[in-house]
Amino acid sequence: MKYRYQHYLTVLFIIAAVVLAGCKKQLLDTNTNPTAITGDKYDPNFLLTTTQLMYTGSTDFGAENWQTQWCGIAGFIQHVSSTNTSFYNGDKYLNSPGNFGVYFSHAYIYQVQPVVELYQLTLNKPQYKNLHQIARLMKALVFERITDIYGDIPYSQAGLGYYSNIFTPAFDKQQDIYTDLLKEVSQATDSLDINADQPTGDVFYASYGAQQIPEWKMFGNTLLLRMAMRLTKVDAATAQKYIKQVQGLTMASNNDNAIVQHELGNETQNRDSWSILQEDSADLKLSSTYIDSLQLNADPRLPIMAQIFATSDTTSASQLGLPPGYVFGGNNPAIDVTQTPTYPAALGMQGYSRFNNQILSYTAPNLILTYAESEFLLADAAKRWGIGGDPATHYKNGVLGAMDQLSAYGGAVVDPALAEAYYDAHPYNDAIGLNQINTQFWLCTVMNEYEAWSNWRRTGYPALTPTNYPGNVTGGTIPRRMEYPTSERVTNTANYNAAVGRLPGGDLLTSRVWWDVK
Repeated sequence: MKYRYQHYLTVLFIIAAVVLAGCKKQLLDTNTNPTAITGDKYDPNFLLTTTQLMYTGSTDFGAENWQTQWCGIAGFIQHVSSTNTSFYNGDKYLNSPGNFGVYFSHAYIYQVQPVVELYQLTLNKPQYKNLHQIARLMKALVFERITDIYGDIPYSQAGLGYYSNIFTPAFDKQQDIYTDLLKEVSQATDSLDINADQPTGDVFYASYGAQQIPEWKMFGNTLLLRMAMRLTKVDAATAQKYIKQVQGLTMASNNDNAIVQHELGNETQNRDSWSILQEDSADLKLSSTYIDSLQLNADPRLPIMAQIFATSDTTSASQLGLPPGYVFGGNNPAIDVTQTPTYPAALGMQGYSRFNNQILSYTAPNLILTYAESEFLLADAAKRWGIGGDPATHYKNGVLGAMDQLSAYGGAVVDPALAEAYYDAHPYNDAIGLNQINTQFWLCTVMNEYEAWSNWRRTGYPALTPTNYPGNVTGGTIPRRMEYPTSERVTNTANYNAAVGRLPGGDLLTSRVWWDVK
């Protein structure tokens, strides 16, 4: 009887299992959209386009570019100034956690997530061999900027919530991040194969056709050069190793520049231009530090870069930069710009220079990584360590390349004869070589404020005079990093505290990232 009862239960279990399996299959069939885009159906080339556009801030309505780059970093580095203290705190070193932390929070949503997804979707798929290597390069490009701004950041666990259920990622040490970035960029560049796939979603080099992969190889080696030079003060031996590795393999002309050429439209127009024109048109001016430098040296870039706000006058002699660290009016004449001897009383604040219209066009390009930058870095390495070629040759290449790269903006260009004349009037002088090289880098990277700031922190050039605006939080010194967003203290408390504990001085604008040692 017992045996028959057990046999009966077994039969019922088998019947129930079959029925449940059928129901489950029907339920899955009913609730699965046969036309849905899943990982096996999605073409990851589209993600490459997304990643490249998002790196420029194109799909983020300018928030990270406006609040972090133009309200903060561009003022730190004295490319721009403002008398507005509500948002544009960069030239006054006022604390602005909302502005200065936004790049962190937005980058992990709009940049890290798609590039990690691109990496994962192309991993171990031979049909995407080159696309995967490009994903590695783009991933390194994205994370380098974030870690340069903040220091220790989520890296090895970042963007893996879907894959690993990691929603509060640990902050990796910047030294470890750079070690991995250098390895990733070196391996990815070496693994690019001209006989493998030609990515179709590439914004940087798609127009190069069969030469697309060789261009990416030069991009990878130039990126490796830039990352290696970050280690100038902290690990010169490693820096020199990679510089020797890329010698002769970096960008050879402006034809090799990595450029995002924008179009009109909500998700394709230049967000730097949108931010400045929509949010900052009356408040953000070019700094007197920048304008004075161009005027003093009769720089032919000046009429292309600047115009008087009120009159649209682009002539070099008319330009007037706004001194950093001032406000309009008030009870303190020491910081009242109207009390300065150069204040344009007839035109008021509109008598100062701002960016030229062609630089601020909604279709203006973003120059991601350029030949001129690479030549200045090679010149620096050659002067500093005697490797990578002749510093004078690289310096001249950089100066002329920086002049010529402005043609990417369309409209007026620097006459090659004027560029040559400018160099002849300011030839390389080995006695002040590092100053010359990196001051020209600073001039070359206007509109890429992140890179200008990182290179200034690395070299100390140009020798900027800090402001000492009342109430500043740096003791009158130029900020060395940005503070983490306040949200990290709440949503990722333990990992945030661990990262802050490793920062000399804590989570402050004056604390230095790993590679920025004194």
